Amino acid sequence: MSATLGSLLRTLQPDWSITIVERLGAPALESSDPWNNAGTGHSALCELNYTPQLPNGDVDVSKAITVNEQFQLSRQFWAHAVDQGWLKDPSSFINPVPHVSFVRGAENIDYLTKRYDALAGHPLFGGLEMITDRDEFARRLPLMAAGRDLSEPVAASWTNHGTDVDFGALTAQLIDGLRRSGADIRYDHHVKSLKRDTDGTWRAVVKNRVEGGSVNISAKFVFVGAGGGAISLLQKSGIEEIKGFAGFPVSGQFIRCVDESVAEKHHAKVYGMAAVGAPPMSVPHLDTRVIGGQRSLLFGPYAGWTPKFLKEGSFTDLPGSIRLDNIVPMAAIGLTSFSLIKYLVLELAKTRGRKIDDLRVFAPLAEDQDWELITAGQRVQVVRKKGRGGALEFGTTVVNAADGSIAGLLGASPGASTAVAAMLDVLERCFPSRIDGWAPQLKELVPSYGVSLADNPSLYEDLRTWTDTSLGLTQRA
Repeated sequence: MSATLGSLLRTLQPDWSITIVERLGAPALESSDPWNNAGTGHSALCELNYTPQLPNGDVDVSKAITVNEQFQLSRQFWAHAVDQGWLKDPSSFINPVPHVSFVRGAENIDYLTKRYDALAGHPLFGGLEMITDRDEFARRLPLMAAGRDLSEPVAASWTNHGTDVDFGALTAQLIDGLRRSGADIRYDHHVKSLKRDTDGTWRAVVKNRVEGGSVNISAKFVFVGAGGGAISLLQKSGIEEIKGFAGFPVSGQFIRCVDESVAEKHHAKVYGMAAVGAPPMSVPHLDTRVIGGQRSLLFGPYAGWTPKFLKEGSFTDLPGSIRLDNIVPMAAIGLTSFSLIKYLVLELAKTRGRKIDDLRVFAPLAEDQDWELITAGQRVQVVRKKGRGGALEFGTTVVNAADGSIAGLLGASPGASTAVAAMLDVLERCFPSRIDGWAPQLKELVPSYGVSLADNPSLYEDLRTWTDTSLGLTQRA
């Protein structure tokens, strides 16, 4: 998020000075690290939690359309950055991987068919296929077909327009571009406090974690893109808008296979259905990953719990974030989010053997010794005040001061995939007097800015052809 916003601002206002403060020793070592997330270019092509079935049986695709539109903005910005030489070989951070929805049983196949019918004719979902034939299923997904019970009906929807994204490599390249343009990048620096001076500027007291000592950094605008740590920093700022917000941390694990002889049998990101009563973040998926030019497989997620807000955080993160203004919302979700609590308890009780059994729902012949358990990045779900209580949210939320002098991003999925859309939102919120003047430049960076691609299918086709070409997706499909 910070790398994206910095890159946008460097283009819009090259005369502004930019300082980026990173607590760890290199960029993207937390949530953006490629092994801390699944690397899905979230465009709602396969994620079933974005297309819920309504009580009347219809499938609501409105969120899927919104998420897809947002991802198109990211694709356009990345393509422009490649064309301009800001980003290197696109295969280093984005690769074409089919996106697939997978279901079992007659009732779920009926749902998937309705979903397909609702999306297949939409301009943003062209090329979506429905697969119910067992032989075709086996041809496209051999690892998933081998050893599968032939008596159980299965189905899949398939599109070749999906991507795998190494958000760590992408972030590092954007940060390096900012450094080369004159931005001040400070690693191993920890923000201890964030206060507003009487002249309206913000002053951050920043500790050097290697050499010791602290420095003051002053700025007219501050963006807090600290992942799970954003809520604590925004609380330190004391802005009214953060009051009532809290964070609920959820840790996670994946199992991965780096044996290329196994990985070559599966080339897709395959999303299944969450268990009944489980939260959206629990959707199981078997993913092809391309990291550093090497193919591998990733399956999960498996949830856990820790009070840390960051993978490299502190056990005091959660208790330290509790305030008088958010204690009621936090208490309320303990009463209203029973399904989440139950899910976490059951996940914590899972043995390695049971986790491999979950994998075998997707790959029946999976061998235990081919897979290793890894810890994923921390997610901090947004808790906000609602009525007299609170509500737990599973998306991303921008929080900004009324005067636009500070903003931050809270939440998780779809996260990095929609970074450009989120940071355009920050620009509109925090620089209302400048946004109209920036519009021509923004249209160069992101041609569909301010336009609905769903309502302009010919523009979408033109832009997709351009982004596919610039990002090298057509050649590598």
